[in-house]
Amino acid sequence: MNQNAPPKFKAASRPAPLSRDDRKSLIKQVLIVFFGFLSVGLPLPPISLYIHDQLGFSAGVIGFAIGIQSVVTVLTRHRAGTLSDHHGARYAIRLGLPLSALAGLFYLLAATLPLPAEGKLTLLLIGRVALGFGESLFITGAMSWCIGRLGPHRTGLVMSWQGIAMYSAIGLGAPIGLAVYASIGFAGVGALAAISPLIALGIAYAIPDVPVSGNTERTPFYKVIGLIWRSGTVLFLATIPFAGITGFLALTYVERGWSGAGIALAAFSTGFIFVRLVGSHLPDRFGGARVAMTSLAIEALGQALIWLSTSPMLALLGALVTGIGFSLIFPSMGVEATRRVPIEQRGRAVANFIAFFDLAIGLTAPAVGYAAGVFGYGATFVIGAVAAICALVLAMSG
Repeated sequence: MNQNAPPKFKAASRPAPLSRDDRKSLIKQVLIVFFGFLSVGLPLPPISLYIHDQLGFSAGVIGFAIGIQSVVTVLTRHRAGTLSDHHGARYAIRLGLPLSALAGLFYLLAATLPLPAEGKLTLLLIGRVALGFGESLFITGAMSWCIGRLGPHRTGLVMSWQGIAMYSAIGLGAPIGLAVYASIGFAGVGALAAISPLIALGIAYAIPDVPVSGNTERTPFYKVIGLIWRSGTVLFLATIPFAGITGFLALTYVERGWSGAGIALAAFSTGFIFVRLVGSHLPDRFGGARVAMTSLAIEALGQALIWLSTSPMLALLGALVTGIGFSLIFPSMGVEATRRVPIEQRGRAVANFIAFFDLAIGLTAPAVGYAAGVFGYGATFVIGAVAAICALVLAMSG
């Protein structure tokens, strides 16, 4: 063995069982993330339909309205991580959740006030900006709090379960949002999007804070990014199919004259949650890169199935396969990213790693929106398949 070779990260064994108090702490933080992220997932498909069908704007405007929230989140992630590191994770949570609830209030106003289409769109955009700030703060605080409470050696466990809460809230929120939109309109979607973060806020007030690191040094953004860029880029590319499904699958069904888009979105969530529940330990045991490569190949297959589908059942199968493939990419790359930074910068590392997810949503929505306007909504899933293959190549090269 070459003693001068650089050290490699070893795959850890399955995490030791949590104590009763630790389990309670984890459950509370998972619930905070779930109810907080419902404010993100609930309005995604309804916003697309509302802007297109009722306000009469183009696919490009739809993409901009969806994506602006994630752009704002990206721009504030590093600051959110710094606030969490300096003032405590609970501070970031309590600041972010009311902002997220405010977004739902703006959706409700857009749906109920007697304004022209341009005025309603403006209110929607204000809500999306508020949600961008809010999400940046509360998810960074929640993950940093959990890692600080349970210990850095359980980072993989934390990111797996927080990821379950985050993605299941988005995935389950999408069909719920569609059902509410179909039954009582966009005002109902706005009301639910305002209520869900307030439920999370109530839970947040019942938790103790964890000690801050005590490090008040302002770590430059580029130094943190330099440590996590590869893992973050894989996450970025792998998130493009997810963004396409949540933002444009419903419109693809409409374009092809199919019903059952909500069922297909639920199938995506089912595949995602099932794999995360039974396989959350796999990145720690077999290595993040290896698990990610398998997952990316599956995700690319799912996107191809949706693109080539000639029936809603085949598209549903593609959504399910995409969810299965996407499930473990976040914890796989998250463990690799956080292992590369010192503990006093962990909040910033978590924040900037998640920013790659936000960036994918922010760039994908407008880009796919314009592509769909030219080539049809099926082009969404060609782009998704290509992105997953590129991520696979990058993961293999690492």
